[in-house]
Amino acid sequence: MQYFVVMIDYGRRGREAVVDPEMTRRDVVARIASGEYSNVSFIHEIVDRSVADVTADIMSEAALPEIDGRDADLQAARLDHLHDLRKHEQV
Repeated sequence: MQYFVVMIDYGRRGREAVVDPEMTRRDVVARIASGEYSNVSFIHEIVDRSVADVTADIMSEAALPEIDGRDADLQAARLDHLHDLRKHEQV
């Protein structure tokens, strides 16, 4: 049997361990990426009688990709700027 234990830290309100034998790795990643699981203390994967700490792996899978500003639409930004300048021109 394989399942995941996700420990969520609520600060002063305490901690909660989410254990659902039907939850897959993909489900855990999706819930972290969506923000449903936030402030995760650790994630353990239990397989038969062994426990593995998979926190770093799952958190890196759930991380949103970095968006590089170099591919920004500079032409659109320039046109927006020109439009703003025209709005403030004296007639």
